[in-house]
Amino acid sequence: MTRSVWVKADDTVGDWDDRRARITAALEAGADWVLVDEGDVERVRELGDINVAAFRTDGDVTLVDDIDDAEGGSDDAEPAARADAVVVGKNGEGDATIDLPEDFSGSADLSTLRRDGDFQRGAYVRILGKEYERFAETAAEEADHTIVVGEDWTIIPLENLIARIGEETDLVAGVTSAEEAKTAFETLEIGSDAVLLDSDDPDEIRETVAVRDEAERESLDLEYAEVVDIERAGSADRVCVDTGNLLEHDEGMLVGSMSRGLVFVHGETAESPYVASRPFRVNAGAVHAYVRTPDGGTKYLSELQSGDEVQIVDLDGNTREAVVGRVKIEQRPMFRLALETESGDRVETLLQNAETIKVPTSEGRKAVTDVEAGDEILLYAEDTARHFGEPVEESIIEK
Repeated sequence: MTRSVWVKADDTVGDWDDRRARITAALEAGADWVLVDEGDVERVRELGDINVAAFRTDGDVTLVDDIDDAEGGSDDAEPAARADAVVVGKNGEGDATIDLPEDFSGSADLSTLRRDGDFQRGAYVRILGKEYERFAETAAEEADHTIVVGEDWTIIPLENLIARIGEETDLVAGVTSAEEAKTAFETLEIGSDAVLLDSDDPDEIRETVAVRDEAERESLDLEYAEVVDIERAGSADRVCVDTGNLLEHDEGMLVGSMSRGLVFVHGETAESPYVASRPFRVNAGAVHAYVRTPDGGTKYLSELQSGDEVQIVDLDGNTREAVVGRVKIEQRPMFRLALETESGDRVETLLQNAETIKVPTSEGRKAVTDVEAGDEILLYAEDTARHFGEPVEESIIEK
């Protein structure tokens, strides 16, 4: 599941200066959406690139159809800024400004959701009682995004909605802190698809984005494999992956000649008598080798380019993503490293013959130049082979 963070920045949070501060904080923190009033859509576009959801109230948010009309008009016509999603419920039935009809088929908010057009739809519902839970469920049948905000919030309504709505909509839970966001993402072990944060605190916005990232990350079961052979393998085209992120001392990447067994290679975070540390770099191996990506897939090292994402892992198997800033390919002398896993499988990789390349062993971090047969090196093993980076259940021989 892909999680997202929305930041509430409509007129209920203050004047434009207050709203702009929230939007700017959302942009800087890496939030996914801002929820604003229709009149602020163009202002948000001027501030930066972020998904914009706009409340449709008494006016009319500019929709795709409206933009097409403007673009088809006179040469002097300027199409208005377009919202990425139109949200109903503010100053309507969703927030109890207007009483809910006994028969939801007569709902003005639901009628707007059913309007034809090429645009994303959102429903905003304050959960004031069981009838509003039912209204949210009905809205979810039409809405791409269903935003539910609890009053004196308990977790039970969110549990009910997660269980009942399923995959019909993106469920967005209203929260006021990163701690509440963590709870929303973990409820029923499934969690909401997104959270709508209502906070002026830039630190709270950053922490909520960090909670989102944490909720999306894998935790891998790493194991030690015994080195059964290590030998000089001549020269090959070696790949250094320079990321746009700083690596911690216990972090690295998973690389290998066989996708079923990827060896942990440390980042160059340690000082050396011969070269300064480069805590953004992993000297990963030869061009043919696989490297693991944040989606659980793999890429060949030779395929990586600036802007790609690779998976970073620490010694406990915690993962995060890093952006590739540069890839350096140079011919260098290599070692062939062969290992046997706990299951008896044999995997291999090529690593540069240099003391700056470190791997984690059961005895601690070692330079690859000091590794010997019998040492145990940390790796990630899985049973499936891969085709174009995707796991497949078929017989593939790698040797």
